[in-house]
Amino acid sequence: MAARTGASSVLQTLQSRFSFRIFLSDLLSKSWMEPAIPFAIMVALITYFSLTVPNYATAYNLVELPRQFAEFGFVAIAMAIVIISGGIDLSVGAIVGIVNLVALLMISVFQMPVGVVFAASVLCGAILGGFNGVLIGYLKARPFLTTMVTLIIYRAIVEIINKAYAVQIATAWVDNSAWDILGDGLILGVPVNVVILIAVALVGHVFLRNSRPGWHIMSIGSSRKAARHVGIKVERLLCLTYVMSGALCGLAGVLYAARQNSPGTDTGTGWEVTALTAVVLGGISLAGGKGTIGRAMIGAVIVFVLVNGLVRLGMPGPVTSVGLGLLLLAAVGLDVKWAKNRAKVIQKIYVNPTRVDFGRMPEIARDSGSPLAENNALATVEAIGLDQIEGPEDVILDRQGRLYGSTREGWIVRFSGEDFSHRDVFARIGGRPLGMAFDKDENLIVCVGGMGLYGVRPNGEVYKLTDQTNRTWYKLNDDSRLRLADDLDIAPDGKIYFSEATIRYEMHSWHVDGVEGRGNGRLVEHDPATGETRTVVKSMVFPNGVCVTHDGQAVLVASTWLCKIFRYWIAGPKKGQMDIWADNFPGYLDNINRASDGGYWVALVGIRYPAFDLAMRSPRFRYRMVKEIPVDEWIFPGVNNGCVIKLDANGKPEASYWDPGGENHPTITSMREHKGYLYLGGLENNRIGRLKLKGVDETWSGWNSYWGDKRRDLS
Repeated sequence: MAARTGASSVLQTLQSRFSFRIFLSDLLSKSWMEPAIPFAIMVALITYFSLTVPNYATAYNLVELPRQFAEFGFVAIAMAIVIISGGIDLSVGAIVGIVNLVALLMISVFQMPVGVVFAASVLCGAILGGFNGVLIGYLKARPFLTTMVTLIIYRAIVEIINKAYAVQIATAWVDNSAWDILGDGLILGVPVNVVILIAVALVGHVFLRNSRPGWHIMSIGSSRKAARHVGIKVERLLCLTYVMSGALCGLAGVLYAARQNSPGTDTGTGWEVTALTAVVLGGISLAGGKGTIGRAMIGAVIVFVLVNGLVRLGMPGPVTSVGLGLLLLAAVGLDVKWAKNRAKVIQKIYVNPTRVDFGRMPEIARDSGSPLAENNALATVEAIGLDQIEGPEDVILDRQGRLYGSTREGWIVRFSGEDFSHRDVFARIGGRPLGMAFDKDENLIVCVGGMGLYGVRPNGEVYKLTDQTNRTWYKLNDDSRLRLADDLDIAPDGKIYFSEATIRYEMHSWHVDGVEGRGNGRLVEHDPATGETRTVVKSMVFPNGVCVTHDGQAVLVASTWLCKIFRYWIAGPKKGQMDIWADNFPGYLDNINRASDGGYWVALVGIRYPAFDLAMRSPRFRYRMVKEIPVDEWIFPGVNNGCVIKLDANGKPEASYWDPGGENHPTITSMREHKGYLYLGGLENNRIGRLKLKGVDETWSGWNSYWGDKRRDLS
């Protein structure tokens, strides 16, 4: 029986830490999963033609195919940048055709140096693109009609140049090794034009994703009106995108000229439609504001491989066109469906409940005689700062006896003077300040939800300690960022131990973690002396209360949803080990702090109730609930009634203080003992409570408990 119970406990632990649905939801959440359908099609096409086309996967073909693809790749990037900005460029193929002739004319007829030809060709493309940019950006012409007209004009220019110089170009002999290298050379076995394409693609990716102009282009594509309202130079950037498009087409044109040495008038014909198809197939939205260079490259590879493969299989041109069209329609349809429903799929599987068995509810009936029995001890406590403070999640007193509260506005509010009648804003941190502790230099250290760990000097100056910890190598999602640091305490050696309640949910959705009941939290250590931050305990279930023990040997960590307190040893022979220190509380735990008699105080932010206890034992029920019922109808942990429990030095309950109706101090999240009084904070309260304690040391304070009689010269 004992072995079966142990095996069940191990299985429950494994289930609480690992879930295929979590892995799948994390995988689908990655931005690089958005083009999953096009990428799968690309891989499938390459695999199919490698198996069916003779000599397709040979070393020679693996060099020649990328060489033939490179120029089209530049045009796809050009089209992608313009579409992301909210426009379209139907003249890209015609620009390639013009630059191809100009480059051949300069190298063969006028015998110009290759460097000059290369630069002049790119400049020619930029000028042609700039003409589009002026019309569309500054004169506000419509992109589709404008580039359709310039397509016709540029094609006519190709005809004119070709008639005038076709014979001279065709009969000229180009004896230039640099030109040959540009067209047919290799760099470490890779074609030169492919190397240039890779370099341009990388630069383009960085430009769009990591530069201010790139962000502005994305913003213009998303909403031109909104971009103009925030001060973005819309006209200038729109013109710039067409200049870049033209320059990329110029680059494609000169490389095509070097590779083919052909002055044909059909060069670039139809490339605009093929490039447009490629970028849309890659997942770039025609509405603008969405897409990457990588997606454009995926779409371009699909189109190129499909056309090339069908031709090499001997398919007639019309059949190839029909096959291309059908596959593209299917792929675009799948991609649209995928883009539309990916978020819905993630939403359906993201919350992954696990089994949590609280055990039998402890006796709390009024006449039970239990130290946990309900009472009205908090019904008439004194209110400090009534209607002067919003949601003081944590409260603390400094060496001088001034009272601080962390508020919903992102402030630290301080009360001082006789009966704490004077109020001032000590610091404006931002975020959601939660747990607080004073270090030995009287700096107030604060956990800020959504921001990390911060400090406030005695003069009110705010500084950052850390906003990240070490990343877990095997997790898909980067868990180094601190999402919900919520409580902390400071060890005798100055190291700060703080809890992060959950790494899967944000500040606004923390309560969903309770429905899941999974080990999404962690205990983190920050050493101010070295600046190092590291996770010391992973996979904790909503750790939401941290207190260094009186002897400084361990850290007590309250687990809200498990209704128990863990002890993590930071010194002594058990250093690095963790055990359960107190278990089976009648409610959901929040902050835990020292008491004057060597014991501890712990806040209950809410009280357990049978329906939720039963639901927590059935992950299947909760999974169906989150899939089929609107979120506002879910069963959540009860977080209404207020309660504070006094524990002895061994974690045994000694007394409890209740506000059963939750009228005076609901959702109590913190409490501090100071010189004979207990000060109460609450997440939803508009006051700080103060309760006179009986039979306690009225000279005891939290500051002296941690730092003794040490003083700091504040002058």
